[in-house]
Formats: sequence, structure tokens, C-alpha cells
Amino acid sequence: MPRVEKLPLPEHALHRRYALEGAYTDCYSTVIDAMVTHANFVEAFYTTWLFKLERWILAWTVQKPSNDAQARWVAHGDIDAFAAWTVEQRAPDQLLMCDFLGSTRSWFMTTPESGGRTRLYFGSVVVAREDADTGRRELGRSYRLLMGFHRLYSRALLRAAAASLMR
Repeated sequence: MPRVEKLPLPEHALHRRYALEGAYTDCYSTVIDAMVTHANFVEAFYTTWLFKLERWILAWTVQKPSNDAQARWVAHGDIDAFAAWTVEQRAPDQLLMCDFLGSTRSWFMTTPESGGRTRLYFGSVVVAREDADTGRRELGRSYRLLMGFHRLYSRALLRAAAASLMR
């Protein structure tokens, strides 16, 4: 099973500007022994058994259904909306998706490594909101409470995508 590590945000990461604005950002990475395209990584991520559970929950709770074909289309740039997210920004090796509430972002990036390997990156953004009482920008209480789960889940999602790509 590929090892997932937490890394600093790359200088050119599409979600780096959010870190500069005080949002929570993260970057997880793993290397797999295969050359894969960015689109294939995004498609694999959104079609893993683990992410399909999240898709099911979104379809049931917020009426945002999705399917594997839509995952493929958004990964390859054919559509700009998938489940609860829309494309905020694309680059040849990156994708930044924004949730329908504008509160979170999901980021994907790939880079080739020596020996026919590929480094996969997955990161998140949780936008800090201004507290009406203090005027400070901070994460909401529910996001702070769920941060431990978020970190575990992010690693599990990336690991599941890497495993899918290795099959």
C-alpha cells in the first residue's frame, strides 16, 4: 500500500492563495509505480468505493447525485460540475473544485517522477469566515470539530485512489 504523507503546499498549487488569505489548507501526497495522467487520477479518486460512499451521502442529504460517467467527464474537462462541486480553476496538471456552498475546495495535482512513477497530490481548503463578534477570520466550530476526521479521511481517499490506479 502506498505511503501517504502530509507535505507543504507546492509554490504553484492552485489553492495556495487560500492559505495566504488565512484559510485552512492541506496537501497530502503519495507516489505510485505507474505513469498516470492527471485526468486518470481525478477519475480514479472520484470513482473509488470510498468516495462513492460520499457521493451516496450527497445524493441523499443535499440532492446532489452523481455517477461514474460524470466523474470521468469532469476529470477530462468535458463538464465543469460534479456532485456538490464545480470547477474553480484548471491547469494541465491540477484541478481545484469548489463546493456548492463556497466553504470548501478540493485540489488535485500530479507530477511525473523518475523510473516511470507518478506523484499524486490531494489537498483541501476550508475557507475562514469573519466572526461577527470578534471580526477575526476563523474556521467555523463544526469544521474545527471535524478536522481530525478530515485528516484521516483525506489520507484514506488518496490511498484508495492510488490503489485503484495500481490495479
